[in-house]
Amino acid sequence: MSKTKKENKVKDFRVNLVDDATHRQIWERKFTRGSFIAAIISFILILSLVVYCLVAFTPIRNTIPGYPDAQAKRDAIQNALKIDSLESIISRWDLYSRNLELIVNGEEPIRIDSTIRARQQERMSSLESDLAGKDSLLRQTVQEEEQFAISGGEGRQLPIEGVHFFTPLSGVVSQGFDPVLHPYIDITAPAGSVVLSVLDGTVIFAGWNDESGYTIQIQHAGDIVSIYKHNQTLLKKTGDKVSAGASIALVGNTGSLTTGDHLHFELWYKGDAVDPTKYIKF
Repeated sequence: MSKTKKENKVKDFRVNLVDDATHRQIWERKFTRGSFIAAIISFILILSLVVYCLVAFTPIRNTIPGYPDAQAKRDAIQNALKIDSLESIISRWDLYSRNLELIVNGEEPIRIDSTIRARQQERMSSLESDLAGKDSLLRQTVQEEEQFAISGGEGRQLPIEGVHFFTPLSGVVSQGFDPVLHPYIDITAPAGSVVLSVLDGTVIFAGWNDESGYTIQIQHAGDIVSIYKHNQTLLKKTGDKVSAGASIALVGNTGSLTTGDHLHFELWYKGDAVDPTKYIKF
Protein backbone atom coordinates (compact mmCIF):
# COMPACT_ATOMS: atom_id res chain seq x y z
CA MET A 1 0.00 0.00 0.00
CA SER A 2 2.82 2.41 0.86
CA LYS A 3 4.57 1.52 -2.39
CA THR A 4 1.47 2.48 -4.38
CA LYS A 5 1.35 5.86 -2.64
CA LYS A 6 4.98 6.52 -3.48
CA GLU A 7 4.39 5.67 -7.13
CA ASN A 8 1.38 8.02 -7.28
CA LYS A 9 3.29 10.92 -5.73
CA VAL A 10 3.50 13.78 -8.23
CA LYS A 11 7.03 15.04 -8.91
CA ASP A 12 6.75 17.03 -12.13
CA PHE A 13 4.19 19.58 -13.30
CA ARG A 14 3.35 20.98 -16.70
CA VAL A 15 1.49 24.08 -17.80
CA ASN A 16 0.05 24.17 -21.33
CA LEU A 17 -1.44 27.04 -23.26
CA VAL A 18 -3.89 25.61 -25.86
CA ASP A 19 -6.06 27.27 -28.49
CA ASP A 20 -9.64 26.47 -27.45
CA ALA A 21 -10.95 26.36 -31.03
CA THR A 22 -8.25 24.23 -32.72
CA HIS A 23 -6.77 22.56 -29.60
CA ARG A 24 -3.37 23.53 -30.93
CA GLN A 25 -0.69 23.76 -28.28
CA ILE A 26 0.71 27.31 -28.20
CA TRP A 27 3.04 27.22 -25.16
CA GLU A 28 4.25 24.58 -22.72
CA ARG A 29 6.22 24.86 -19.51
CA LYS A 30 7.46 22.01 -17.30
CA PHE A 31 8.62 22.54 -13.74
CA THR A 32 9.11 20.77 -10.44
CA ARG A 33 7.99 21.75 -6.97
CA GLY A 34 11.51 23.00 -6.13
CA SER A 35 11.85 25.09 -9.30
CA PHE A 36 8.41 26.62 -8.66
CA ILE A 37 9.39 27.69 -5.13
CA ALA A 38 12.69 29.08 -6.44
CA ALA A 39 10.84 31.06 -9.11
CA ILE A 40 8.46 32.56 -6.50
CA ILE A 41 11.38 33.58 -4.25
CA SER A 42 13.25 35.09 -7.19
CA PHE A 43 10.16 37.05 -8.22
CA ILE A 44 9.73 38.45 -4.69
CA LEU A 45 13.40 39.46 -4.50
CA ILE A 46 13.33 41.17 -7.89
CA LEU A 47 10.09 42.96 -7.02
CA SER A 48 11.58 44.16 -3.72
CA LEU A 49 14.70 45.42 -5.53
CA VAL A 50 12.61 47.29 -8.09
CA VAL A 51 10.49 48.91 -5.37
CA TYR A 52 13.62 49.92 -3.42
CA CYS A 53 15.21 51.50 -6.51
CA LEU A 54 12.03 53.42 -7.29
CA VAL A 55 11.81 54.77 -3.74
CA ALA A 56 15.52 55.52 -3.31
CA PHE A 57 16.46 56.99 -6.68
CA THR A 58 13.28 58.58 -8.07
CA PRO A 59 11.02 61.46 -6.95
CA ILE A 60 8.50 58.87 -5.72
CA ARG A 61 10.24 59.02 -2.33
CA ASN A 62 8.91 62.56 -1.89
CA THR A 63 5.39 61.13 -1.64
CA ILE A 64 6.32 59.26 1.56
CA PRO A 65 4.78 61.14 4.54
CA GLY A 66 7.46 62.84 6.61
CA TYR A 67 10.28 62.44 4.06
CA PRO A 68 12.18 65.78 3.84
CA ASP A 69 12.74 66.75 0.22
CA ALA A 70 14.93 69.60 -1.01
CA GLN A 71 11.99 72.01 -1.17
CA ALA A 72 11.07 71.24 2.44
CA LYS A 73 14.65 71.97 3.54
CA ARG A 74 14.65 75.26 1.63
CA ASP A 75 11.29 76.18 3.17
CA ALA A 76 12.63 75.40 6.65
CA ILE A 77 15.64 77.69 6.09
CA GLN A 78 13.43 80.45 4.69
CA ASN A 79 11.04 80.15 7.63
CA ALA A 80 13.94 80.37 10.08
CA LEU A 81 15.21 83.49 8.31
CA LYS A 82 11.75 85.04 8.35
CA ILE A 83 11.46 84.35 12.08
CA ASP A 84 14.83 86.02 12.71
CA SER A 85 13.80 88.97 10.54
CA LEU A 86 10.49 89.32 12.39
CA GLU A 87 12.30 89.19 15.74
CA SER A 88 14.67 91.93 14.57
CA ILE A 89 11.75 94.07 13.35
CA ILE A 90 9.87 93.58 16.63
CA SER A 91 12.98 94.52 18.59
CA ARG A 92 13.47 97.68 16.52
CA TRP A 93 9.82 98.70 16.92
CA ASP A 94 10.01 98.02 20.64
CA LEU A 95 13.14 100.18 20.89
CA TYR A 96 11.46 102.87 18.77
CA SER A 97 8.35 102.95 20.97
CA ARG A 98 10.43 103.08 24.16
CA ASN A 99 12.58 105.92 22.78
CA LEU A 100 9.46 107.80 21.64
CA GLU A 101 7.99 107.50 25.11
CA LEU A 102 11.22 108.70 26.70
CA ILE A 103 11.46 111.68 24.35
CA VAL A 104 7.83 112.66 25.04
CA ASN A 105 8.60 112.52 28.77
CA GLY A 106 11.70 114.68 28.23
CA GLU A 107 14.18 111.92 29.06
CA GLU A 108 17.31 110.72 27.23
CA PRO A 109 16.58 108.05 24.55
CA ILE A 110 18.20 104.63 24.63
CA ARG A 111 21.15 104.14 22.28
CA ILE A 112 21.48 101.01 20.12
CA ASP A 113 25.09 100.50 21.20
CA SER A 114 24.08 100.33 24.84
CA THR A 115 21.34 97.81 24.01
CA ILE A 116 23.81 95.56 22.17
CA ARG A 117 26.27 95.74 25.06
CA ALA A 118 23.51 94.92 27.54
CA ARG A 119 22.47 91.85 25.54
CA GLN A 120 26.09 90.72 25.30
CA GLN A 121 26.50 91.12 29.05
CA GLU A 122 23.33 89.10 29.68
CA ARG A 123 24.56 86.35 27.31
CA MET A 124 27.97 86.28 28.95
CA SER A 125 26.52 86.18 32.48
CA SER A 126 24.20 83.28 31.57
CA LEU A 127 27.05 81.35 29.97
CA GLU A 128 29.29 81.98 32.96
CA SER A 129 26.63 80.72 35.36
CA ASP A 130 26.11 77.56 33.28
CA LEU A 131 29.81 76.81 33.12
CA ALA A 132 30.64 77.79 36.69
CA GLY A 133 30.73 74.21 37.92
CA LYS A 134 32.84 72.95 35.03
CA ASP A 135 35.22 75.91 35.23
CA SER A 136 35.75 75.48 38.96
CA LEU A 137 36.66 71.81 38.49
CA LEU A 138 39.01 72.66 35.64
CA ARG A 139 40.67 75.45 37.60
CA GLN A 140 41.19 73.14 40.56
CA THR A 141 42.87 70.55 38.32
CA VAL A 142 45.14 73.18 36.76
CA GLN A 143 46.10 74.59 40.17
CA GLU A 144 46.99 71.14 41.47
CA GLU A 145 49.17 70.49 38.43
CA GLU A 146 50.91 73.85 38.74
CA GLN A 147 51.41 73.36 42.47
CA PHE A 148 53.46 70.23 41.91
CA ALA A 149 55.01 71.50 38.63
CA ILE A 150 53.33 68.80 36.56
CA SER A 151 52.87 71.01 33.51
CA GLY A 152 56.54 71.90 33.28
CA GLY A 153 55.94 75.48 32.04
CA GLU A 154 54.22 78.73 32.77
CA GLY A 155 52.30 79.09 29.47
CA ARG A 156 50.06 76.05 29.79
CA GLN A 157 47.50 75.87 26.96
CA LEU A 158 44.42 73.71 26.77
CA PRO A 159 43.69 71.60 23.67
CA ILE A 160 40.91 72.83 21.42
CA GLU A 161 38.47 70.34 23.02
CA GLY A 162 38.83 72.19 26.34
CA VAL A 163 38.30 75.69 24.93
CA HIS A 164 34.97 77.46 25.39
CA PHE A 165 33.95 79.22 22.16
CA PHE A 166 31.33 81.93 21.78
CA THR A 167 28.79 81.42 19.00
CA PRO A 168 29.83 83.83 16.22
CA LEU A 169 26.32 84.13 14.79
CA SER A 170 22.87 82.80 15.60
CA GLY A 171 21.48 81.40 12.36
CA VAL A 172 21.02 78.32 10.20
CA VAL A 173 24.01 76.26 9.05
CA SER A 174 23.11 76.09 5.37
CA GLN A 175 26.20 74.13 4.30
CA GLY A 176 28.26 71.95 6.59
CA PHE A 177 31.96 71.14 6.89
CA ASP A 178 33.79 68.90 4.43
CA PRO A 179 37.58 68.48 4.93
CA VAL A 180 38.24 68.28 1.16
CA LEU A 181 35.51 70.15 -0.74
CA HIS A 182 34.18 72.58 1.89
CA PRO A 183 36.62 73.06 4.84
CA TYR A 184 34.37 75.63 6.51
CA ILE A 185 30.67 76.24 7.23
CA ASP A 186 28.10 78.74 5.93
CA ILE A 187 25.69 80.30 8.42
CA THR A 188 22.62 81.97 6.93
CA ALA A 189 21.22 84.98 8.76
CA PRO A 190 19.54 88.31 7.93
CA ALA A 191 21.74 91.09 6.60
CA GLY A 192 23.06 93.35 9.32
CA SER A 193 23.14 90.66 12.01
CA VAL A 194 26.04 91.13 14.43
CA VAL A 195 29.04 88.78 14.08
CA LEU A 196 30.89 88.03 17.33
CA SER A 197 34.44 86.93 18.03
CA VAL A 198 34.60 83.32 19.22
CA LEU A 199 37.58 83.92 21.57
CA ASP A 200 39.91 86.60 22.87
CA GLY A 201 42.52 87.48 20.28
CA THR A 202 44.18 89.94 17.91
CA VAL A 203 42.91 90.92 14.46
CA ILE A 204 45.63 89.88 11.99
CA PHE A 205 43.69 90.92 8.88
CA ALA A 206 40.68 93.14 8.27
CA GLY A 207 40.02 94.23 4.72
CA TRP A 208 38.55 93.59 1.29
CA ASN A 209 38.99 90.57 -0.98
CA ASP A 210 37.42 90.30 -4.44
CA GLU A 211 36.21 86.74 -3.82
CA SER A 212 35.51 86.86 -0.06
CA GLY A 213 34.36 90.47 0.27
CA TYR A 214 34.95 92.12 3.65
CA THR A 215 37.00 89.59 5.61
CA ILE A 216 38.37 89.57 9.14
CA GLN A 217 40.87 87.09 10.60
CA ILE A 218 41.63 86.76 14.31
CA GLN A 219 44.59 85.02 15.93
CA HIS A 220 43.74 83.36 19.26
CA ALA A 221 45.82 81.63 21.89
CA GLY A 222 46.67 77.96 21.42
CA ASP A 223 47.39 78.22 17.67
CA ILE A 224 43.71 78.87 16.91
CA VAL A 225 42.65 81.17 14.06
CA SER A 226 39.07 82.16 13.19
CA ILE A 227 38.08 83.66 9.81
CA TYR A 228 34.86 85.52 8.96
CA LYS A 229 34.05 86.31 5.29
CA HIS A 230 31.38 88.02 3.10
CA ASN A 231 30.62 90.65 5.75
CA GLN A 232 28.67 93.80 5.03
CA THR A 233 30.80 95.97 7.33
CA LEU A 234 33.87 95.41 9.50
CA LEU A 235 33.80 96.84 13.03
CA LYS A 236 37.47 96.16 13.80
CA LYS A 237 40.76 96.88 12.03
CA THR A 238 44.06 95.05 11.77
CA GLY A 239 45.95 95.08 15.07
CA ASP A 240 42.90 95.54 17.30
CA LYS A 241 42.59 93.44 20.44
CA VAL A 242 39.19 91.77 20.73
CA SER A 243 37.54 89.89 23.55
CA ALA A 244 35.35 86.80 23.34
CA GLY A 245 31.81 87.79 22.34
CA ALA A 246 32.85 91.23 21.02
CA SER A 247 31.14 92.60 17.90
CA ILE A 248 33.55 92.44 14.95
CA ALA A 249 31.39 92.67 11.80
CA LEU A 250 27.89 92.69 10.31
CA VAL A 251 26.50 89.92 8.11
CA GLY A 252 26.39 90.74 4.41
CA ASN A 253 26.69 89.42 0.87
CA THR A 254 29.99 90.90 -0.38
CA GLY A 255 32.45 89.25 -2.73
CA SER A 256 32.04 87.21 -5.92
CA LEU A 257 31.77 83.79 -4.21
CA THR A 258 28.42 84.35 -2.52
CA THR A 259 24.77 84.11 -3.52
CA GLY A 260 23.02 85.50 -0.44
CA ASP A 261 23.37 87.02 3.00
CA HIS A 262 25.41 84.63 5.15
CA LEU A 263 28.60 84.25 7.17
CA HIS A 264 31.45 82.14 5.81
CA PHE A 265 33.16 80.89 9.00
CA GLU A 266 36.46 79.02 9.22
CA LEU A 267 38.20 77.61 12.29
CA TRP A 268 41.87 76.59 12.13
CA TYR A 269 43.85 74.72 14.78
CA LYS A 270 47.63 74.26 14.44
CA GLY A 271 47.46 74.89 10.69
CA ASP A 272 44.58 72.50 9.95
CA ALA A 273 40.95 73.37 9.23
CA VAL A 274 38.58 71.81 11.80
CA ASP A 275 34.81 71.41 11.90
CA PRO A 276 33.43 74.32 13.97
CA THR A 277 30.18 72.45 14.74
CA LYS A 278 32.18 69.99 16.91
CA TYR A 279 33.17 72.75 19.31
CA ILE A 280 30.55 75.50 18.87
CA LYS A 281 26.78 75.24 19.27
CA PHE A 282 24.96 77.09 16.48
